[in-house]
Amino acid sequence: MSDIIDNAAADAASTPPAYVNPDLRWYVVHAYSGMEKAVERNIRESIARAGMETKFGRILVPTEEVVEMKNGQRRTAERKFFPGYVFVEMVMDDDTWHLVKHTNKVTGFVGGAKNRPAPISEAEVQKIVSQMQDGADKPRHKVEFMVGELVRVKEGPFTDFNGSVE
Repeated sequence: MSDIIDNAAADAASTPPAYVNPDLRWYVVHAYSGMEKAVERNIRESIARAGMETKFGRILVPTEEVVEMKNGQRRTAERKFFPGYVFVEMVMDDDTWHLVKHTNKVTGFVGGAKNRPAPISEAEVQKIVSQMQDGADKPRHKVEFMVGELVRVKEGPFTDFNGSVE
């Protein structure tokens, strides 16, 4: 019995990683504003239904963590870098173009010709991914102040006083 388990473990270890298509390129898809996560989910479901997993890679909705004050409490929220846009890694052909273009809540592709969108570079995508990682590691404040800027205090013992940011 233990020989069967050992053989199964050896077979799993020698199994090559999932197939990665070398022709994958990144494309920008325009979606209804506020529906980016729904578009991501809809595209994934359409890919699974059509059995086109080998023609698609990652689907990215670039977001970052921001800290905001609401009702006197500090909250962490998610903010989209590019509202209304979803990044899709895919092989561009008629079938994949049609699948994405006719996904619910998608208005079309960005760039290129009407039925042949232009891909964006891997370097641009890596820059966006690193921005996302920086935002996850250290959330920024939603409201940024500049040194010397005049502010009015709304709450606390100094309510209705004006001050200067230092």
